[in-house]
Amino acid sequence: MAYDFKVFDKRIAEITERLVKELASVRTGRAGPAILDGVLVESYGARVPINQVANVSIEDARTLRIAPWDMSVAKGIEKAITEANLGLSVGADERGVRVFFPELTSERRTSLLKIAKEKVEEMRTALRLARDEVWSDVQTQEREGKMPEDDKFKAKEEMQKRVDAANAAFDTALSRKEKEIAG
Repeated sequence: MAYDFKVFDKRIAEITERLVKELASVRTGRAGPAILDGVLVESYGARVPINQVANVSIEDARTLRIAPWDMSVAKGIEKAITEANLGLSVGADERGVRVFFPELTSERRTSLLKIAKEKVEEMRTALRLARDEVWSDVQTQEREGKMPEDDKFKAKEEMQKRVDAANAAFDTALSRKEKEIAG
């Protein structure tokens, strides 16, 4: 009986998706709304993501425009972005809030690269944990006689192929982010 990798494949997809979101939140010199995804604003007594109280759009290469649906939350949006300490400049006007992305210094680029690499390493750790769980399950099935020894080693090879493919995807995502940070 061959091992069923559906759960493992789903975990790999979740980990990869999480990595893409984490890397999108690492600021580069270019304006991108994804950086604001983790910023919560106080609105009518609840803390909600900015995109639930306003339209976020790219005004130019280094500026985002946030147009709140209710102008009374504009100050709250400005305060939330400032407190998030993302290294962005924020200014309010009559149409909403503008977020300015300053030019990246070489030190800032280095620190952003370090952050991106740390996020990739976190996902590699999560992947290793998922792999270890699958391998433990395979060994248990073999011990209980539910799987022949040959199938155990085939399952190990198949599992490793999936892990290698996920790691290659992580490397690709990281190299894309490095190019983005380098400008």
